[in-house]
Amino acid sequence: GLSTGQRVVTVQKGPLYRVRGSHITLWCKVSGYQGPAEQNFQWSIYLPSAPEREVQIVSTIDPSFPYAIYTQRVSSRGIYVERLQGDAVLLHITKLQDRDAGEYECHTPNTDERYFGSYSAKTNLSVIADTLTASMAPQVLTHAEGDAVELTCEVSKSTAQHTHLSVGWYHLQGAGESHAEEVLTLSKDFVLRPGPSYAQRFLAGDVQLNKVGNTTYKLSIGGVEPSDRGQLYCEAAEWIEDPDETWKDISRKQTGRTSLAVMSQGRDLSVDITAAETSLSEGDTLQLNCMVGAQKSSSRHFQVLWLLNGVEVARVDPHGVLIWEEEYEERAKLGQLRAFKQSNMVYVLTIYEVGLKDNGTYHCSVSEVKTPGDFHSIQTNLSSGIQVDVKLIESRMHLSVSTSTPQVMAGDALILLCEAQGATSPVSVQWWHLPPQHPGPRVPVAAMERDGTLSLGSAYRDGGTRGSLRLEKASSGTFTLVIPNTLDESDGGRYGCEVTEWSRGQSWTEEGETAVTVSSMGLGLHATLRSRIATVTYGQSFELVCQVSASYTLEEVPVSVGWLFQPSPPTSHYQELVRVLPSGTVAWGAAQPHFQGKAQLTKAATSFRLRIHNAAAAEEGTYQCEVEVWRRNTLTLGQPAATTRSNAVGIKVVLPESKLQVSTKESSVEIAGGADTAIECRIAFAQNNSQFSVTWYLLPPPPADAIPLKIVRANYSSILEYGAEFSSLAQKSRFLSQRVSSNVFWLRILSANPRDQGRYYCVVEEWLWLADGWYKLGEGASGRTTLEFKLPGREMHLEKTNRSISAREGEEVTLHCLLRGAHLSTARLSATWFQGEESGRARPLLTLHGDGTIEYPQESLAGRLHLRRPTAGDFSLTLHSVEKGDAGVYHCQVQEWQQQSEGKDWALQALARSGYTQLTTIPP
Repeated sequence: GLSTGQRVVTVQKGPLYRVRGSHITLWCKVSGYQGPAEQNFQWSIYLPSAPEREVQIVSTIDPSFPYAIYTQRVSSRGIYVERLQGDAVLLHITKLQDRDAGEYECHTPNTDERYFGSYSAKTNLSVIADTLTASMAPQVLTHAEGDAVELTCEVSKSTAQHTHLSVGWYHLQGAGESHAEEVLTLSKDFVLRPGPSYAQRFLAGDVQLNKVGNTTYKLSIGGVEPSDRGQLYCEAAEWIEDPDETWKDISRKQTGRTSLAVMSQGRDLSVDITAAETSLSEGDTLQLNCMVGAQKSSSRHFQVLWLLNGVEVARVDPHGVLIWEEEYEERAKLGQLRAFKQSNMVYVLTIYEVGLKDNGTYHCSVSEVKTPGDFHSIQTNLSSGIQVDVKLIESRMHLSVSTSTPQVMAGDALILLCEAQGATSPVSVQWWHLPPQHPGPRVPVAAMERDGTLSLGSAYRDGGTRGSLRLEKASSGTFTLVIPNTLDESDGGRYGCEVTEWSRGQSWTEEGETAVTVSSMGLGLHATLRSRIATVTYGQSFELVCQVSASYTLEEVPVSVGWLFQPSPPTSHYQELVRVLPSGTVAWGAAQPHFQGKAQLTKAATSFRLRIHNAAAAEEGTYQCEVEVWRRNTLTLGQPAATTRSNAVGIKVVLPESKLQVSTKESSVEIAGGADTAIECRIAFAQNNSQFSVTWYLLPPPPADAIPLKIVRANYSSILEYGAEFSSLAQKSRFLSQRVSSNVFWLRILSANPRDQGRYYCVVEEWLWLADGWYKLGEGASGRTTLEFKLPGREMHLEKTNRSISAREGEEVTLHCLLRGAHLSTARLSATWFQGEESGRARPLLTLHGDGTIEYPQESLAGRLHLRRPTAGDFSLTLHSVEKGDAGVYHCQVQEWQQQSEGKDWALQALARSGYTQLTTIPP
């Protein structure tokens, strides 16, 4: 269904299973493209641990394409791309590792005029263990031509996937021959396939291969021929069928070699020389076998000479006595050389730790003598030459250093990998660290000796700081360094791995490094505090939201959030209300304990909320949130790794708006003396659940700027509080505040007298219970009610003369008040003395009531005031023990009362005021 010109990328069909350590390939090709014939390819992998994250491996166009974890392997061609043709490539991984498992993507950059078709394809690769084994005991065999030979090979596997085996034998004819000739193979399809040289003998039944057990394979040669001499070995291969229905050999194993000498029938004495290995490195061991073929050899006598480049090295006489040439004696004494007679047919020369001087062609010469002491040989035969090549030891080790954690936050673990590929001898490893911007020497981190002994650098020995550092040896040359808990940015920088390979007294060192970045926990850490409302009414709830952000995932690190408060107006620094610890524990501060009963804490992801119920004045002020973070994997919480504070948010708590309205209507009340009366205070409107306190005031008669006198206050609990001018028992008993309905209050005045004249009004305060107490919402004053007295018109005559007198302190003085003229015999007289300015509010000192009782409003003066009254109309006042504070203006007021009829109240008929007397005090 594809139209012409539609690009299609195809990759090798998966899933594919390949064994660890093997060299694997993946093919990819593109068709239907436009542009140049040579297309470019880019390979990436999606690891099982992060299936959504692309990790770039290698590109045919961009050398900087690989991620750090693959840079070393790509630059050393451990991973490379082979171009098969312009639009087809092979991805090579020369030594497959466990971490190479995943989903591979092949992508072709666009060269078309427009995007049309597919530009990438994916396949899955699984890495499995190599379980294939093949073994055969090495032997040295000597047979006469025509003898039968049998060799057995043990082959096994334990792969979980369905696989097949193939088993074959191979022949190396010459001692130094590198090309092996196939003898006979049992294929993966269970078909026997002979090599070209053995086809006729296989068809004749002379060469056979049989499986004689679950894991045992036997090669049988019915009659050996001279061409069979040399070395034989067994090779096993494990095969798996890929999804494209092709079979792939995923593992191959070879056994050790068996040496076979064959004596020809036409020659009575044959000599063969073999070596297990002829291409050696300095320090390797060379073992040469000289095999003698002769009939009835056990009863014959042979002398064997070992020759190097035609020069004798050693000889073994018929008795087995060894004689070294002079230049080899010293090495033989040091144990570096050994030659012996294994049997009458097998002679062995071993050179331990070969050197360049051991290069050359080796022969063994066999001479037969009649008797052991005979110096004349019957016959001599020389073996063919075997070339031994000793090379300087060169380490093939190649180092790859990488990290799977190139960028981490403080507290995260660092995982560093050091792979020494190609090392054939034991290795030791050392890790070092160079912090960022650090010009000083490298800091040792950890080291592992060849025997596995581990040592840590001095800065890394305390497991309480960075955790228990681990250096693990995953395989012979693969080392993993894990630093569980990075501290801060200083743990970033460059980490280097130095690997030393040790072999026969020599050593070779390779080193590599990788870079990591450790970011501070404070990087990007920010807290923002907000509230939907800044002004809250008493009793309402409000909520503060602390939104925390960072450049890392906050949910993965320990986080503590504290709520701070500064009252309004500020009285101190911010106080901690409460803190939520990383464990979820809530710790309340001691500075503002009342918050604990009305605060609610919640959290959603990185949003932290503080909700305050029933707001009151105590919650008015400025709020902040403080965020602390610790490093990941911190076992015990010490100092936080980073701290940040949010912006400040002010909350104002206000009272509800008062709806109070008090009637301001002006009125007047006219009464006769001695009658009771009431002044009304009416509330026109208020909230239903409000309570009221009412304070009554009196504005005395002119002057107009007279100060209002507080009579009595009834609070919202109906508790009475009298003003100073009305605090006497007599006054308290006459002035009463009374609530007559929900919105009407009265001031009752009992037995009113002319002194009570004036303008009365009330001040109403509206109170409401809010959250934690009573609060005053507002107040209002009523209109004035004027109280006036109506008298019958009868006149009384008091002496009106103003006078001035003086008295020495400590003495007594008399103030005169004389009523002139007659008064009704049925009337009662009452009199009151006042002290005070004419224009001001005079205070009563003493009152003589009509029934003869005397009242002292100023109780402190009662002992010094005396009303003599020598006659009915004389109301003069004597002041004893004059004090400096007695100086001032005095006058009296006399009232006449008449009972209307028997049993009725007494009514005021007339009143009169005397003149003023100015009293001056003189010091003693």
